Amino acid sequence: MNSGDLKKKREILFARFPPGQVPEAANDLEHISEINVQPKFEKRALAVTYDLSVHTLRELDEHLIDRGYHLDNALMSKLTRALVYYVEDTQLHNMAAPEKRLKRSAQEAYVHAWEHHPHGDHDDTPPEWREYK
Repeated sequence: MNSGDLKKKREILFARFPPGQVPEAANDLEHISEINVQPKFEKRALAVTYDLSVHTLRELDEHLIDRGYHLDNALMSKLTRALVYYVEDTQLHNMAAPEKRLKRSAQEAYVHAWEHHPHGDHDDTPPEWREYK
């Protein structure tokens, strides 16, 4: 995974009420290290840029909620947030997972499985008994 995959650009949408949340929230998030914040007043939103190895959207949203800000609770906003949370959690989990060793070919995997699988032409009789005359 390259470092470009870890640089995230997201929008945090705010509820209509109480008004004036965007500049206050922008000021609040600017005090957190390694976050770039840009207010988008016309959309009642903040554009945030962060590195996933340092921050997650869930963490930023929870920080704002804990400080008393009200995020947009429209269905589309909730679904988008849930999807982003899931994608980021999965990406973080995959970063910590060991890399899987891949077989050279799919056929090689089947050959090895067949060799270890008891099948119809296998005879458990010891060789010396098979050749007994």
